[in-house]
Amino acid sequence: MKINNLLLPAVSLLALNAGAKEKKTVSKPNIVFILADDMGYHEAGCFGGKIIETPNIDALAKQGMRFTNAYCGSNISAPSRGALMTGKHTGHAWIRDNREIGNPDANVPLRADEVTVAELLKSAGYTTGAFGKWGLGGIRTEGSTLNQGFDQFYGYVGQIHAHNYFTTYLRQNEDSVTLTGNIKTPFTVYSPVVIEKEAIKFIENSKSKPFFLYFAPTLPHNPYHQPDDSVLAYYAKKTGYPVGDAYAENFSVPKYASLTSRLDTEVGNIVAKLKELNLLENTLIVFASDNGTALRPAEDNYLHTGGELHGRKSEVYEGGIKSPVIACWKGKIKAGSTSNLLSGLWDFLPTCAELVKVKAPADIDGISYLPTLLGKDKKQIKHKYLYWERAGAQGIRMGDMKAVIFNQKGQEPTIEIFNLANDPSEKTDLSASMPELKAQFLDIAKNGRVESELFPLIKKEKKAKKQTIEE
Repeated sequence: MKINNLLLPAVSLLALNAGAKEKKTVSKPNIVFILADDMGYHEAGCFGGKIIETPNIDALAKQGMRFTNAYCGSNISAPSRGALMTGKHTGHAWIRDNREIGNPDANVPLRADEVTVAELLKSAGYTTGAFGKWGLGGIRTEGSTLNQGFDQFYGYVGQIHAHNYFTTYLRQNEDSVTLTGNIKTPFTVYSPVVIEKEAIKFIENSKSKPFFLYFAPTLPHNPYHQPDDSVLAYYAKKTGYPVGDAYAENFSVPKYASLTSRLDTEVGNIVAKLKELNLLENTLIVFASDNGTALRPAEDNYLHTGGELHGRKSEVYEGGIKSPVIACWKGKIKAGSTSNLLSGLWDFLPTCAELVKVKAPADIDGISYLPTLLGKDKKQIKHKYLYWERAGAQGIRMGDMKAVIFNQKGQEPTIEIFNLANDPSEKTDLSASMPELKAQFLDIAKNGRVESELFPLIKKEKKAKKQTIEE
């Protein structure tokens, strides 16, 4: 009895330590990243949108933090997603442009030696799942989701395939899943609904341990075909614009508004599932868009998805690269807060690394914004500049100053400089009056990047006329 009594405190202490260790493991936050496709910076209500109703996205902003100086990884899809996954801007990233290889189901793959945020989180004990559009490598390539750290995938592997909302098949991991409904009766199975259900199922199946959900729906990317339902009828009545053929690819105001509204509903359904499973207090949710709105001014003059920002998708002006980023974590991020921190999608990886206490790769460009999320602004390290490049154009933001640089073979680069604090619409070029700043921007443009053989900044001249015609 004496011996047992002496042992009791030690046993209790061991049990307590084991419990503490278990609690620490359980307390690792779930991470949900929702990436909209081609959503404009001013599209959601919380970012100034007036027409399209986005109550669920707005609720995230109300319950969390809205970033007013956050940027996409690129001005188009694949390189933006590559920056998100690898923590590298497009001056150092492997993927710097969209490029299909061989078939609509495959893009240039990420290299095997790239470390993705999914691999990083998996090393920390997370279950990882990607649902929606991938675009960083076909099945059974080094860039496939399963070879880049994800345990599960469901959706579109290639970007061209993702342009079909009523497809006859989707990919589940390395397999093909036939949507027989669209074979028997076209336009009956809407892929966003199917993909969302799989994402919800992933949450349910992963609730007992930390998980990373990368939810990348194709909404509101064109084409604009969708179910002919009450959502469309609502926006036709609200806007006064005709719908046209609901199943056709062409643009109409009600059709575009409905796509974004459907995206908002999906955001709400994911949050509702987290709440139902009592996971909200232990889940960091980040919402963003991969690039700016694809609607050109003539299409956008009513919906105003790009607001007064200059430029649209595929351009390095603000309208092409600014992202409506929101972060929400109940009890951790101050509700209704706003941050003007300069950040890019490539900052997500180091933020996750700091959050789960694993080391980020040494060769990334990203900086963790976890201190900002937790209200510790004094500890926040800041970027000296943000950088983008694609198809001969470069964008650099340094403080309030922004440079847009255009390059052509055999010519000196041309540069425009804007003060975004006074001129957010990039209307007044200050380059002629700021020679020292101009020289500084041009130095970054030259030395702040590494040339890519796959995606050179200036495209090589075509060798043969026949090749030019084919391409």
